[in-house]
Amino acid sequence: MNIILLGPPGAGKGTQAQRLVAERGMVQLSTGDMLRAAVKAGTPVGLQAKAVMDAGELVSDAIVSALIGERLDEAGATGGAIFDGYPRTAAQAEALDLLLDERGRALDYVIELEVDEEALVERITGRFTCANCGAGYHDSFKPTAVEGVCDVCGATEFKRRPDDNAETVRTRMAEYRAKTAPILPIYEARGLVRRVDGMADMAEVGQAIAGILDGR
Repeated sequence: MNIILLGPPGAGKGTQAQRLVAERGMVQLSTGDMLRAAVKAGTPVGLQAKAVMDAGELVSDAIVSALIGERLDEAGATGGAIFDGYPRTAAQAEALDLLLDERGRALDYVIELEVDEEALVERITGRFTCANCGAGYHDSFKPTAVEGVCDVCGATEFKRRPDDNAETVRTRMAEYRAKTAPILPIYEARGLVRRVDGMADMAEVGQAIAGILDGR
């Protein structure tokens, strides 16, 4: 099973990918993570990518494709692959088809976690954590039992991520739409796109994705 998982930051894409990795033995192929790992490991493709990045240039489609091919070969034909952050252009979509075809694989589904922008802004901007133990809370959905006191360790200091603000969330949404706009029509024409309510409970989202993968 080979899928592309789409969704803007905050939609829960990472959580669902981790669930698929744990439950189905799938391999998550995140281009950003793979680039960093390949550079650190000093693989042939990693060295190529490092030279390009050190020169302040963007890593080419050819290098990214080679990296994905390298990772697919390492993973073998296990539980399949989740493509995260790739493809983002029509050329990359073609390259992915070729990479899979060369390995006797095919793309099964493109699953998009749909979100409501206003609800996503509320979900993200309300998040905060205990500065001491890292326990997570939310202004509306999961406040502390006693205001200003961590339920877990009793600390009274909390922190919020500086980029968890409405302006940043809206910018990320706009970037996401711009990046997915070129590839969604390609996969819709092939009947591969499935959509899931990304605003539902995480367990429900997981069940919906499982239903798609199991052909229910």
